[in-house]
Amino acid sequence: MNERFVFILQFFKSVGNVCFSADANLKYMPQISTKGRIMPPSPIRKLAPFAEQAKSQGVKVYHLNIGQPDLPTPFAGMEAVRNNRLSVVEYSHSMGNESLRRKLSEYYRGKGIHVDTNQIMITNGGSEAISMTMMACLNHYEDVIVPEPFYANYYGFSTVAGVGLKPLKSVIEQNFALPPVEELETLITPATRAIMICNPNNPTGYLYSRAELEKLAEIAVKHDLFLISDEVYREFCYDGNRHYSIMQIDGLEKHAVLIDSMSKRFSACGIRIGALVTRNRELMDTTLKFAQARLSPPSFGQILAEAALGSPPEYYEGVYNEYIERRNTLVNGLNSIPGVYSPMPKGAFYTMARLPVDDAEKFAQWILSDFRHERQTVMLAPGSGFYSTPGLGKDEVRLAYVINKTDIERAVECLRRALEIYPGRKK
Repeated sequence: MNERFVFILQFFKSVGNVCFSADANLKYMPQISTKGRIMPPSPIRKLAPFAEQAKSQGVKVYHLNIGQPDLPTPFAGMEAVRNNRLSVVEYSHSMGNESLRRKLSEYYRGKGIHVDTNQIMITNGGSEAISMTMMACLNHYEDVIVPEPFYANYYGFSTVAGVGLKPLKSVIEQNFALPPVEELETLITPATRAIMICNPNNPTGYLYSRAELEKLAEIAVKHDLFLISDEVYREFCYDGNRHYSIMQIDGLEKHAVLIDSMSKRFSACGIRIGALVTRNRELMDTTLKFAQARLSPPSFGQILAEAALGSPPEYYEGVYNEYIERRNTLVNGLNSIPGVYSPMPKGAFYTMARLPVDDAEKFAQWILSDFRHERQTVMLAPGSGFYSTPGLGKDEVRLAYVINKTDIERAVECLRRALEIYPGRKK
């Protein structure tokens, strides 16, 4: 079938998909796309109107729902933006500034990951890196296996790319550990093109061991799959646990894709600077075409990220130690509430908690709209939004320990008081 014929078929298919509806006045209106209709709302942000309403009433809302750290962005990064001498804010290279890619290459080398500047693409946040990877690695209706619960926006990215997420269930009782390899292999079909993990994991805080990564690598090579690893929380591994990257495993040169981001590492979510890293030249050339279509990543974000990468060890140590204390404050506080269980995360700055409620989403709305303790309340992210399997996570929530310890303690107390009087509490 020649390319012109394929184009004609696609054109008529798109014309045939244009639907119209009539209102009472018989005026015809175009319909929103199917893709737009099935695009999921963010479980992290969808309760924002209830939080805004509470704030308008003078209520203090503790935001445990979103991974927005309150720690300072590195001084060097802020100064680099303030003191830049650009006379024109030009497009950068579609792969990002070479100076930033060189700095990132040095950073990775310090982590035992040896890649050059041509194997690193700067993206508009880790989100764009994931979207580009999905579009470059998978055809429409092919699928990627993802352990669930998973970062909620994976579902949105896959919807945009037109690919399927095939969930590999992990459970809170086992601290969300990866299931046996045999269970994963039963999910592989001719339509499977990739396995994707988040390490350390958002939303669970689970940290994959080197042995688990080697098993995944073995499966990827055996079945000729891409192995995609979202490693944006690499710096945050606790209790003596070490982070291992799939880029440190031999034999994955054609299979491995590393997703990275500067947002969480440097408390700079608004700079929208991420990275896609791979040694697969054909894959990098393919993603570059998508990068050229969006032109370039943001200039000032790249300036800040490059300078922040030069932060002294004291910066990383201070952030690391603060997160350990916040984690302990939150998780120990949660587990002191009757009926609540939260595993101790090994990494990132999130935890999942099981609540003694009939429906965590209803509870998360109720605690914003109907509950007050000393003019305070809490915003949570309902757990079901981090699963694609219907019914899972219904009594779970994700919490982010990104606010100061005093506020975490107050938030836990609000949660304790709320659960005592919630009408839908389980007996």
